[in-house]
Amino acid sequence: MVDDKHNIQDQKHDHDEGEQDLYEHHRFQADKGQGLLRIDKYLYAKIENVSRNKIQNTARAGNILVNDTPVKPNYKVKPGDIISIVMAHPPREIELIPEDIPINIVYEDAEIIIVNKEPGMVVHPGYGNYTGTLVNALVYHFDNLPHQNDEEIKPGLVHRIDKNTSGLLLIAKTEYSQSKLARYFYDREIDRLYHALVWGDFDEDEGTITGHIGRSLKNRKVMAVFPDGEHGKPAITHYKVLERFGYVSLISCKLETGRTHQIRAHLSHIGKPVFNDATYGGDQIIRGTTYTKYKQFVKNCFSIIPRHALHAKTLGFKHPTTGKYVHFDSELPQDMEEAINKWRAYAVHKRLD
Repeated sequence: MVDDKHNIQDQKHDHDEGEQDLYEHHRFQADKGQGLLRIDKYLYAKIENVSRNKIQNTARAGNILVNDTPVKPNYKVKPGDIISIVMAHPPREIELIPEDIPINIVYEDAEIIIVNKEPGMVVHPGYGNYTGTLVNALVYHFDNLPHQNDEEIKPGLVHRIDKNTSGLLLIAKTEYSQSKLARYFYDREIDRLYHALVWGDFDEDEGTITGHIGRSLKNRKVMAVFPDGEHGKPAITHYKVLERFGYVSLISCKLETGRTHQIRAHLSHIGKPVFNDATYGGDQIIRGTTYTKYKQFVKNCFSIIPRHALHAKTLGFKHPTTGKYVHFDSELPQDMEEAINKWRAYAVHKRLD
């Protein structure tokens, strides 16, 4: 039987490098006849499926604004006040089973934990993946930590990376830190750099991809780019070429926004999908020759990295309690490193021919 304390908020969609769908930005205007009322009580009555404690933690983190100014939980709402809130998304809860699964912890303190996620691991339980996820492993890890004042620690996700994307993930250990970090993401104050092996070469050494991203009108499981902005949400991806291998390139991507599948959808949109990305066309031979030897070489590379070649390499942000800027870097996983080395060697031989 699962202990009731192991509940966690479930989400509606599978996410990749998007975090802005993980919390809502609420906005209310108090009625003209509104009597003086503490803001935590006012919002508790206004927002479904949220505890008063969560509202108070959100206020402490500076995430509740009245007329564009942060307020404390005891602020008295006045007629005409415009109230805006950034909070963790409050969907339905599912029971969570702690599981002893090895995870690579890069850093941990009382407020946050940084994990270097292996490719192939689902981050959050849901639809067909209720066990074996990173969150299951984190709950087990937290259960085996010495608790202060018998307080339970629950993993608070503020962003995600897809099952087949590897790399650094930031998790909050307290409601206060989760609210604070959610605000950082909302205000675009988190620095994230991804490395990707992609099809094709680039005319310039660096550039920017723009275009609204939303669910495809033809296939709801895939994200599409809408250049005219009629659908989806604005998205901006900055890229820089790190190495050129002729038919493929190694690039870094800096996210200015955090939409679902943003990097993968943007790169596919400009005709340079991530290598071996089956969802966005990168699992086909898009560049190169028709020679059988070349086709076999590419197939061998696909075998080496049987997933899309995308890695969340660096993460930088202000610590939620100390305010000090912290920065973390990670090595590329073995499968991606091997595929890059294989293309690097191929490019050398190609130049010598």
